[in-house]
Amino acid sequence: MAQINPHINFNGNAEEAFTFYKSVFGGEFALITRFKDLASPEFPVAEKEANKIMHIALPIEKNILYGQ
Repeated sequence: MAQINPHINFNGNAEEAFTFYKSVFGGEFALITRFKDLASPEFPVAEKEANKIMHIALPIEKNILYGQ
């Protein structure tokens, strides 16, 4: 069977959306990277953006739903 791994872009509400997807499909997040995790002098992150999701992945059977 074909495999699909969509990558969805959100406007600041990826965590809310993926929490909903997790409640529907079950499973656990395979990856959560927040902007603060990559902050450095070369990549400064505003305090209001620090906890937003940069990348997130939710395995659903043999597929993975990605978001940012």
